[in-house]
Amino acid sequence: MIIELCKNFKKDLYKLPEKQREHFYDRLSIFSENQFDPILNNHQLHGKLKGKRSINITGDIRAVYEQADKNGVLFVMIASHSELY
Repeated sequence: MIIELCKNFKKDLYKLPEKQREHFYDRLSIFSENQFDPILNNHQLHGKLKGKRSINITGDIRAVYEQADKNGVLFVMIASHSELY
């Protein structure tokens, strides 16, 4: 699977505290092995984010991605639950 991070995602990721960035890369490793591992709580989004999916990074931080093609995903947003929804 090809995993890409869009430019704005990278900017938002590096605004987060270092510990949360570490959590993201830990979860990304799990995601690359099994995107539906229960620890990720991978779920489809609705409303303005319809067509995208979200995974849990920490208790409050979520990463939103979209299927780029059959073999790839593009992470587009990372923020707290309240900032995203």
